[in-house]
Amino acid sequence: MSIRTGLGYDCHRLEAGRRLVLGGVEVDHPRGLAGHSDADVLTHAVIDALLGALALEDIGHHFPDTDERYRGVNSLTLLRAAVAMVAERGYTVVNVDATVVIERPRLAPLRELIRATLAEAMGVEVARVSVKATRGEGMGFVGREEGAAAMAVATLEPARHQP
Repeated sequence: MSIRTGLGYDCHRLEAGRRLVLGGVEVDHPRGLAGHSDADVLTHAVIDALLGALALEDIGHHFPDTDERYRGVNSLTLLRAAVAMVAERGYTVVNVDATVVIERPRLAPLRELIRATLAEAMGVEVARVSVKATRGEGMGFVGREEGAAAMAVATLEPARHQP
């Protein structure tokens, strides 16, 4: 077994009447992200990075939007399930580095809470989770405030078994 790295990406439309959830944290904003689940692009990108590191397909394969069990589901529940899949295959999370791309609101005041929330869901210390945010600078679907996106990289290592 060896160190494994995976890349995740997700994007969703912003829509009135939805909650904006990023990294498991509800963010005060007049519009939220549209999707079958809570549409948490940040957590979805992290899930895809974890699954990708072990070539386990993607979030849509394991938690399809055609399955009513996942309608409105909290994405942290899906993240915990993905971490369990990682553990079942003998790996642990070394590090996750993620970036949210959203024009507004500014996420700096929530960054540490988001990091802590993701770390808790993955069962790792906060120092192993990096969350950054950037804007679209008025360009593209993010810049026009039509949606948000997120990217994540996850590094996994073989689990160390204690005697």
